[in-house]
This record gives sequence, structure tokens and C-alpha cells, in this order.
Amino acid sequence: MTQTPTARTPAPGQARAHFTVPATHPMVTVLGSGDALLRVIENAFPKADIHVRGNQVSAIGDAVEVALIQRLFDEMMLVLRTGQSMTEDAVERSIAMLKGNGDGNGADGGQGETPAEVLTQNILSSRGRTIRPKTLNQKRYVDAIDKNTIVFGIGPAGTGKTYLAMAKAVQALQSKQVGRIILTRPAVEAGERLGFLPGTLFDKIDPYLRPLYDALHDMLDPDSIPRLMAAGTIEVAPLAYMRGRTLNDAFVVLDEAQNTTAEQMKMFLTRLGFDSKIVVTGDITQVDLPGGAKSGLRQVQEILDGVPDIHFSRLTSEDVVRHKLVGRIVDAYEKYDDSQDSPQSRNGYQRK
Repeated sequence: MTQTPTARTPAPGQARAHFTVPATHPMVTVLGSGDALLRVIENAFPKADIHVRGNQVSAIGDAVEVALIQRLFDEMMLVLRTGQSMTEDAVERSIAMLKGNGDGNGADGGQGETPAEVLTQNILSSRGRTIRPKTLNQKRYVDAIDKNTIVFGIGPAGTGKTYLAMAKAVQALQSKQVGRIILTRPAVEAGERLGFLPGTLFDKIDPYLRPLYDALHDMLDPDSIPRLMAAGTIEVAPLAYMRGRTLNDAFVVLDEAQNTTAEQMKMFLTRLGFDSKIVVTGDITQVDLPGGAKSGLRQVQEILDGVPDIHFSRLTSEDVVRHKLVGRIVDAYEKYDDSQDSPQSRNGYQRK
């Protein structure tokens, strides 16, 4: 950070922007504790100098970067006005969105989403925390769920595809858009064998469904979950339990769909009943089907792409909301897989 009483005059070909932080927002909410947020901005725009004096912020340098910095501070103010704080992660994601727009004006393929719109879109508030999208693709995924009857969320680990789908399911239940939630996964062994696990059939299957239970506990009062499950309002079950049923008035989430066969995927999708919504999530680079069987999630993209009221949302490593290393790991594996020339690598059947 540069604290200076006077900022230099822009050189030829450079630009200058000036921004006044309203008195209602303490500078620490804009610059961050120990100027942590300002350092993120300075590192992202090395061709511009940022100067701060009191509640006055100015930027001088490369015209494109200065325009983006001006837009970034505008977006940060919009977020802060909602009472939501800005974090280093939120600033980094805002910068990524603005740079992705290219022109700094928020136009992106005619969609018009801005960082403030993404970061302030609340899906569900529960137990003192709010669940909201954190990236542009996540917002478009959530919007697609609102607009379509069947949505496929396809992307690597950590992109929030299942968590956001479950949050939308709970939101739909609480707002009485649906009468029940059904959460399901295929019970496919990922290198382990069910038969060697101790306990009853339920005990053997339960580990495959545990991530869904864990997410529910984040979104609902834990004491209410057993009651809702006992009443059939919430059902968590293996995919095999869906066969022969018609799912009416329900929000249905199929997780780990890359481990469905083509037959299972068709079976599941044709369970759709009246006043229901389906979200299918999966990572086509993490197929655990035995014997090189083709993933139903891979095939369904070829079959249903372009069908009205069905939407495919694709998330990438840039949408990973776990530790930053997770995104780098995803990228590294993708590069490694792309470098392999074997049929298995090209088809993705045994990628882990």
C-alpha cells in the first residue's frame, strides 16, 4: 500500500481513477485487516499504482488495469452495503470475474452478471451462516436450477455442485415448492469391496451416503432431520432404491452420477414425476465403474444436450471453493491425463 498526500500525474498512455469510500464503511472493511485485501488487489494489478489517503483511493497506470480497479471498488461497495464482509477469497474471485469479462464493464456474453450479484445471491440461511454461490459459474448453475426441470452439474471435486444442489433442495422444501427431498447416490465401490465391510447391508451402504447426511446437517437443525426422515419428507437412499418408482412433488438430487451405468441413468431420469425437479451431479474424471463400463453421465451429455428444459452446467477448477491447492491439483491431473495417450486415458474410465 502507498500512503501518500499527493499521487503522481499519469504519464502519456496511462490513466487515473479516484474513489471515495463512504464514511459508513470503515477503511478496514475495504482494505482488510493489515491491508490484506489491498495487497491482493495490488498483486493482481502490477501495472498500476494504488494510493490511499484517509478514505480516498486513487489508481494510476495501465488504462485497462485502472478501469478494472475502479470497477472492483464499485463492486466491493455494493457487497459491503448488504452487510456482507469482503474476504481475500471474495476479492480474488471478484477480480477473476472482472478480468474474465475482458472489458471491465461487466458484460459477459450478454449475461451481465457482476461480482456483487454473484457474491450477494443468498440461497439459504441456516444456523447463523448463509449459503451462496462464490463464482460466476456457480451462480449460473444455481440460476439454471431455478429455470429448468432437469439440471446436470458436471465438474471436479470441490466446485460445490452437490452442496449447492442440496441447498436449493432445502430452499424448495422450506418455501413449499416441493413436498419432499430425495437424495441418492450409486453404491459403487471406489477401490474397496462392500462385502468385506463389517455390519448389515445398511451399515455397508451408509458410508456412500454419509456426505449427503453431512451436508444436510449444515443446512437444517440436526434435531429436525430424524423427524423429517421418519416422515418421508427427506429420503437418503442408494440409487437402486429408485427403480420402479415415480417421484412426484419432489426435489431429487443424484450425486456421484459418473458412477451410474447408461441403464441406471435412463432408469433414474425416467422416475421424474409431476411438480418435481431433478439435479444430477458428477465428475466425469472420477469414474469408478468396474470393467471399463461407460459412464451414464458421459453418455447422457450426447443424448440429451439441446433438449428443452434440460440444462448442462459445467464447472471447472476455477470454481473450486475448497483449499486453493485443490484447484491446482485438479489442473495438474487434467494436464497429466491429457498427456497420456492410452485408450483408458482418452475415455477416462479409470481416472481417479
